Amino acid sequence: MAKFIVSPKLLRLKPRLTPIVSLPSSHFLHFHFPKPTSSSSTASLPQTLPTSYSLPPKPVSPLNSAATFNNVILYPRHLSCCMPDKRLKVAVLLSGGVDSSVALRLLHAAGHSCTAFYLKIWFQEDFENYWTECPWEEDLKYARAVCDQVDVPLQVVHLTDEYWNNVVSYIIEEYRCGRTPNPDVLCNTRIKFGAFVDAIYNMDYDYIASGHYANVVHPSADQSNKASILQLSQDMVKDQTYFLSHLSQFQLKQLIFPLGCLSKDEVRQLAAKFDLPNKGRKDSQGICFLGKVYNVRPGLCMISVPYTVAQTWPNLKYGPQTLPQPAHICLQAWADSPALQQIRFSDFVARHIGEMEGIILEAETGDFLGKHRGFWFYTIGQRQGLRLPGGPWYVVQKDVKNNVVFVSRNYFSLDKRRRVFRVGSLKWFSGSPPNHIDQLQCKVRHGPGFYNCNFKMEHGEDGNDDIAVVQLSEDDQGLAAGQFAAFYERQTCIGSGVILESWDDRGFPVCAKALEIARMEDKSELGKPVKIMTKPGTLA
Repeated sequence: MAKFIVSPKLLRLKPRLTPIVSLPSSHFLHFHFPKPTSSSSTASLPQTLPTSYSLPPKPVSPLNSAATFNNVILYPRHLSCCMPDKRLKVAVLLSGGVDSSVALRLLHAAGHSCTAFYLKIWFQEDFENYWTECPWEEDLKYARAVCDQVDVPLQVVHLTDEYWNNVVSYIIEEYRCGRTPNPDVLCNTRIKFGAFVDAIYNMDYDYIASGHYANVVHPSADQSNKASILQLSQDMVKDQTYFLSHLSQFQLKQLIFPLGCLSKDEVRQLAAKFDLPNKGRKDSQGICFLGKVYNVRPGLCMISVPYTVAQTWPNLKYGPQTLPQPAHICLQAWADSPALQQIRFSDFVARHIGEMEGIILEAETGDFLGKHRGFWFYTIGQRQGLRLPGGPWYVVQKDVKNNVVFVSRNYFSLDKRRRVFRVGSLKWFSGSPPNHIDQLQCKVRHGPGFYNCNFKMEHGEDGNDDIAVVQLSEDDQGLAAGQFAAFYERQTCIGSGVILESWDDRGFPVCAKALEIARMEDKSELGKPVKIMTKPGTLA
């Protein structure tokens, strides 16, 4: 059995990280074991993990035919991403959701020895969550019920400090610097496949598995020195290779993604066939410290938010339950709605960075349009939350030094679109940039969309880190510094990096008058905001 050895560089991703201190696994873990199958048993459950326990039966059917496991018929494609031809000891990340639960059952059906792990990453005792209490108790209840069905041990891993130091603190600092970080990428690299690996380093697992929609192709045993490959999943809409694109090769070699060969519909069908306790549970989105968003129906989400906050978003549809202040209400929005994401992030940012009044200027004219609470509340391409008449208005640039937000109604005009940008903090799964840098595809956000692209490598300002100058085949309006750009060669994700700030002459053009006003020390001299006229050709 292979033993995980944590590389000292595993958790050090630029910029700025608080190092994770290696601690014995007993510091992180407590155990849960399946309930006795016999109701007459009075023996107490063991308090420590046994050195061995019975393994599920190894499938005896050939891989080219269907087989029955616990009265469920599984076809070869169901297990094709589970390494069914081997007998492995697998640590399975179990969230309590449908995806990770189906992944666990498939690995169990493939004959592997599985131990489930629930990561408790929130709360810190002195932190008050603004939205609602984090529902980890409910998640853990479902996780235990799923494990009890097939007698799989469950352990709870406490990583609250690691999560705060390596994800939340980073997010706060990036917003303070005017960038827009991606929490999902950070959580995968630094927590799920970072700090968690550190916590179980002495437990001799062959692989770690999760419910991600991605596929890892590992080299054969006689070619173990070759790199593992991250490939797109079968479901292009659910595909999560973008969120996994900044892993190291060291991390990738340890992973199995059982759902990489299945569609979301097939996963739901399997959940029903396995009669999982959470088979009807809605998918959730978002991060625990921001509150979860639950899908009401395809594309439509529901989130519980404070009434006082919801009042500032009149363009969103409220649910049927409205409670007295300062209670929460149910609020509906489309799953990909920028407003939905902004309303959750903005309050989180306000609590940890604070507010500082600044001005909003029109990029083309320099007109003083209004005031804002701080540049860190806004990201390039944002439309929601500006509260300016005569729109739609979009954030096109930010002056971090002077706390000024530049906006425009011409964000989509042809002469102002961007297709060239820089990417730093590059990571390549092969260890080096690809040879054919002019025949690649690129994702600049999660989703099924790709751009054809090419890039050239340059040395960074410090002469150490390389920077990729990327040119897309089409224009993109929402390139934001701090987000990730993931690169692909057909079906294979080859690596990613962090989008950097624009060159002065490559970003959205801001007129000289606007730049001069932004540098004014006493902005009270501007007086009242101008009266905004309705843009010609738009409805008032």
